[in-house]
Amino acid sequence: MRRDIFQAIADPTRRAIIALIAIQAMTPNAIAEHFDTTRQAVSKHLRILSECELITQEHKGREIYYQLEVDRMREVDKWLEQFRKIWQGRFDNLDKLLAKMQKK
Repeated sequence: MRRDIFQAIADPTRRAIIALIAIQAMTPNAIAEHFDTTRQAVSKHLRILSECELITQEHKGREIYYQLEVDRMREVDKWLEQFRKIWQGRFDNLDKLLAKMQKK
């Protein structure tokens, strides 16, 4: 089943995993240490993130390290950009209103 990148980031545990490996590549066991859940549950989250191509595996000896695919996160950033423009326009309008009110 092909998963959507937004499905992957909808889960708070997967978002936390993304935040962890954004800093440095980590093994599944190192990732699992940060969560109060089973190693199997973390593996399921890693599989979903891999299916969405948000993370990749790198084999170093007998260890597997997961790392974030930053380029895939750009898809999320691109989608959010439309909302940033709306929010920025609203903040600009609010700034103008507040400045107008202060002058009175």
